[in-house]
Amino acid sequence: MILEVAILDVKPGLREEFEIAFAQAQKIISSMPGYINHQLQKCVEKENRYILLVNWEKLEDHTEGFRKSAQYQDWKTLLHHFYDPFPEVEHYSLIEN
Repeated sequence: MILEVAILDVKPGLREEFEIAFAQAQKIISSMPGYINHQLQKCVEKENRYILLVNWEKLEDHTEGFRKSAQYQDWKTLLHHFYDPFPEVEHYSLIEN
């Protein structure tokens, strides 16, 4: 399993609009092959910051499957105009002990 982590800085004054748009956009990502689950959390200290955590079966489900899909264009249209700066996305794997 791969964890996608994106810190999302939403432009001031657009939080409510962003949350409404994300409610629509999450239907897109949750329908993608390899998607496991996700959560969007709002930062306590910085009112315009969110973190998006998405679990994928494998890295390529996100980087190839989702990002190269037609559905990703809808995701971009719904969400990308809210961000400043544009988020850096990283991927993590669990360390087995």
